Amino acid sequence: MGTQPLVTLVPWTLIAQILNLFIQMYLIKRFLFKPINEILQKRRELADKEIRDARDARAEADGLKEQYETGLAQARAEAAQIVQGAQKEAERKAEETVRDAQKQAAAIRARAEADIAQERKKAINEVKDEIGGLAMDIAGKVVEKEITESDHRRLIDEFIQKVGEAS
Repeated sequence: MGTQPLVTLVPWTLIAQILNLFIQMYLIKRFLFKPINEILQKRRELADKEIRDARDARAEADGLKEQYETGLAQARAEAAQIVQGAQKEAERKAEETVRDAQKQAAAIRARAEADIAQERKKAINEVKDEIGGLAMDIAGKVVEKEITESDHRRLIDEFIQKVGEAS
């Protein structure tokens, strides 16, 4: 029995092993790397799509936030305008109420003045009648004769004129 050398190089075995290695590399590349690369590509595309979607959603959220803030600012401005309008309306009503009160006070004052003037005329007429009566008595006693109605009126008017001029 012969001993076999531990390491021998058989050319046909070497060629078969190299061919076997190339075939294995081809099969691994074809059936393993290609699907894995496709899966990795799909995952990369999916991740890119999700990132794009997230950016779009953020942009949309920013737009909605801006619209909300704009709407809020408009609502605040409108509320301020409504309050300002209400204040102006209240001031206008207050001024109108004051004008009405002043008109009523002026009307009351005018009525009071008219009443005073009427009472003054009434008092003057009463005084005239009373003075006329006294003048008639005095004239009757002085003259001791009877005076006619026309003479009586003439004397009263003269007396009142003199009294009016004196006061």
